[in-house]
Amino acid sequence: MQPHEIKQDTKLCTILGYNAQTGYSRKYFNKVLKHNGINATAIALNITDEHFDFTMTSVSSSKVDKMIIEQEFQAKAVSYCDWLDSTSSREGRVDFIEVVDGKVMGYCLLDEAKALFSQPQFIDEQIIFVTKMMILAHRWFDAQIEVDDIPLLIGDR
Repeated sequence: MQPHEIKQDTKLCTILGYNAQTGYSRKYFNKVLKHNGINATAIALNITDEHFDFTMTSVSSSKVDKMIIEQEFQAKAVSYCDWLDSTSSREGRVDFIEVVDGKVMGYCLLDEAKALFSQPQFIDEQIIFVTKMMILAHRWFDAQIEVDDIPLLIGDR
């Protein structure tokens, strides 16, 4: 979605990373939304290490209530969460956060993504990654989770 396409009724979330604007999270998350015909988009917040602390300590009092964390900050984000799901605790990283009643909740979708496949040990990291974006799009914006659509989403369409 281009900036001129964002309207008053467009639903938003945020992606935090070094290159969040051009990273894979935004690319695939927005592809899932578009594929499902959902009027929503991920707004990128490009930051450096020196701005990470300020960003994460401010998020609970900001307007941001859903944020995808790019890989470079996933482990670091754990210490800024008020609560972690069991997968985040085990893996020591968060894929995304949600702010609920001023509390930062951290989640890792690895187990949930793998559970969608009968033999997850044969699924590569890119497929797991795109599956996570589908799960998030479903969680936040009611997108369909269709693992059979992953090859279409990975393709350069």
